[in-house]
Amino acid sequence: MIENLEPKAAWELLQNNPKAVFIDVRTSIEHSFVGHPPKAISVPWKEFPGMQLNGQFVEQVQQHAPDKTAPVLLLCRSGVRSVEAAKALEAVGYQHLVNIVQGFEGALDADKHRGTIDGWRFHGLPWEQS
Repeated sequence: MIENLEPKAAWELLQNNPKAVFIDVRTSIEHSFVGHPPKAISVPWKEFPGMQLNGQFVEQVQQHAPDKTAPVLLLCRSGVRSVEAAKALEAVGYQHLVNIVQGFEGALDADKHRGTIDGWRFHGLPWEQS
């Protein structure tokens, strides 16, 4: 099952469930330079150059989340890649997948800027940069 949660609800789940695993599926560059929530584990769904699928994605997640019954929360920029990643994990038996809608940066506004109408950072949730 893939559950959709807004950022604040996802943060609350992470605080209240010590078994939850938090996976940032954005590229390693996005994770490092744009920023990421504390304790979010970087496992890119797609990677530069060319935004190619990470053929080792499922195996890499399994290293961090061996318990397929524990909640696995997935975050990307706006909530699109994380859905694709969740479907791949669902196909191999993960039972509690959480897509963080709005993602880290949120949707584009009228000026084509992110972070002004929704998203993890917009809601003032903890984050850091490398």
